[in-house]
Amino acid sequence: MAKRKYDLIVFDWDGTLMDSTATIAKCMQEAARDVGLPVPSDHIASYVIGLGLAEAMQHAMPDLDPKHYPKLVERYRYHFLKQDGELVLFEGVREMLTELSESGYFLAVATGKSRVGLNRALDSSRLMSVFDATRCADETFSKPNPAMLFELTRELGQDVKRTVMIGDTTHDLLMANNAGVDAIAVNYGAHSGATLQELNPIYVANTVSNLRQWLYKNA
Repeated sequence: MAKRKYDLIVFDWDGTLMDSTATIAKCMQEAARDVGLPVPSDHIASYVIGLGLAEAMQHAMPDLDPKHYPKLVERYRYHFLKQDGELVLFEGVREMLTELSESGYFLAVATGKSRVGLNRALDSSRLMSVFDATRCADETFSKPNPAMLFELTRELGQDVKRTVMIGDTTHDLLMANNAGVDAIAVNYGAHSGATLQELNPIYVANTVSNLRQWLYKNA
């Protein structure tokens, strides 16, 4: 392994570590259908993944009266909770995280999930002990605000210049850009590789295996 460039590696969760983007988009559409509202397209429902839930609803249905948000969120959670136990990590994620942890990197998560949702996911995937710190959208500002990254680096005593953010959406990359943190995109999640490339990530990974190899050689 070459001389280390980063000390802290921050991961998005949905669509980056866990194969959940299609389920999230479907649950958002089902929630709109339940409330009798226009159902967002697959593209729009996928695009807002990674934002906090309330922010996602606002982006997906911008003309919606805010009084409907609480009911929409309740229906989304109802549909998601029926399925989240069946969600799995992308192939190779567990091995990659174990390798990085054993190599001495600080590992963190910055996610649009709620604290309850992330803890449930970490517990079910048996990754609770792998991460040194985590930050959720209901604890601070939602992406692309840089607050999550600033809070994580402060909590762990790390330098933003020696931190890298890895995610599958433009929200992740914009957050990294806003924080002055290097960003790596993965194009197997919610947003297309071409869209992600426009934000100038230092690398775009096609698979978890590609990501793991790049980190081993360059991080």
